[in-house]
Amino acid sequence: MAYYTLAFIYLLCTLTDGAVASSPTRDQVLYIKLKSDEEIQVIKQISNQYQAVLWQPSSIDAIGINNEIHLYINATNIEEVKTQLATRNITYRVMIEDVEQLIKKQKHTNQVFRPRGISSYYEAYHPLQEIYLWMSQIIRAYPSFIQRILIGPSAEKRLIYVLKIFRGADTPKGALWIDCGIHAQEWISPAFCQWLVQDLLDTKDHVTTDILNSYEIYILPVWNVDGYDYTWTTNRFWRKNLSKHNMGQCIGTDLNRNWDAGWGGHGTSNNPCSEIYRGQYPESEPEVKAVAAFIRQRSDHIKCYISIHSYSQMILFPYSYKTSKSKDHIELNYLARKAASALRSLHGVRYTYGNSAETIYLSGGCSDDWAYDLGIKYSFTFELRDTGKYGFLLPPELIKPTCEEAIIALKEILHHTVQNA
Repeated sequence: MAYYTLAFIYLLCTLTDGAVASSPTRDQVLYIKLKSDEEIQVIKQISNQYQAVLWQPSSIDAIGINNEIHLYINATNIEEVKTQLATRNITYRVMIEDVEQLIKKQKHTNQVFRPRGISSYYEAYHPLQEIYLWMSQIIRAYPSFIQRILIGPSAEKRLIYVLKIFRGADTPKGALWIDCGIHAQEWISPAFCQWLVQDLLDTKDHVTTDILNSYEIYILPVWNVDGYDYTWTTNRFWRKNLSKHNMGQCIGTDLNRNWDAGWGGHGTSNNPCSEIYRGQYPESEPEVKAVAAFIRQRSDHIKCYISIHSYSQMILFPYSYKTSKSKDHIELNYLARKAASALRSLHGVRYTYGNSAETIYLSGGCSDDWAYDLGIKYSFTFELRDTGKYGFLLPPELIKPTCEEAIIALKEILHHTVQNA
């Protein structure tokens, strides 16, 4: 009897050891901080050689000494990449251990939209068709306050909608613009715009109510509709739109490099395969053309432009395409600092702030620069949570605190705008 017991224990241990040894490798995100030009070249080589996606910074050309690098590596290549890094004495750590687990967590949603009140629906991520349905339902639920405006088709002929919220009885004094989802993989951005819409419709805050009674607020919940849908069906980390290029093997243009503001400059690429491909010419992309036409037609009416991105925890303002400061730098910096301070007061989360070129990196063809050069002084870009623990895979339970604090910062900017525009 003792013999069989020992044999069973030995067999169990053998099977357990085998299970540990053969545990599947997972897609991972590595954190790397480079100390020399030689190390930079190694990372560039790894990025080109393997199925690597650069999360931070957005461009391989923006990699510099002492910069944080967040590099997504496919499971089939992760061990070989780690070996190469170790062989070259490049220090790294695993920032995200199991990418697929976080993706599954983000996609798990069975929440049904119920108008009137922020419910658990807004604490989940939703695919494009659900967001289209949400827009239809919310304009039926609040017909006096909200209107849906079709501004154009995408590259694949999906519809791009702007929501207009206005609660006043008289002619509006002006308008305020907020857009979300220009980069497809930044899921917290459309989630924020959905949260914001419901927050504005249900607000009892007198300052916000005063704004809604005198200013129209335009909200674009999902700008890059093709790319966003693609991240749900095909490639979770897709960034660009899905436009086709003549005789090219690669598709897509970075919609935030396609604007006529330093177009083709630093932080852009003329290679259609690049994550930061600028397009054939400014406003070559239908998604950019649609928004540009809408804003141009109302350029005297729109007083504030805010674009919502992720991730980095930053409040940025022009310029991105040049290092020289804008003529309104002092006021915009003051307002960004005030917004970051207000945001921090809720959950203690720190956002950095400043003009984009100095605070993050140089990049041409960005939407907030274009809006500013058009004459919309109060032009800002928000980079929402986090700073890399989850990156683009921010779990659903962090949607609520992220949106709550960001709305506080956004309302600081909106209030300042209506007082000073």
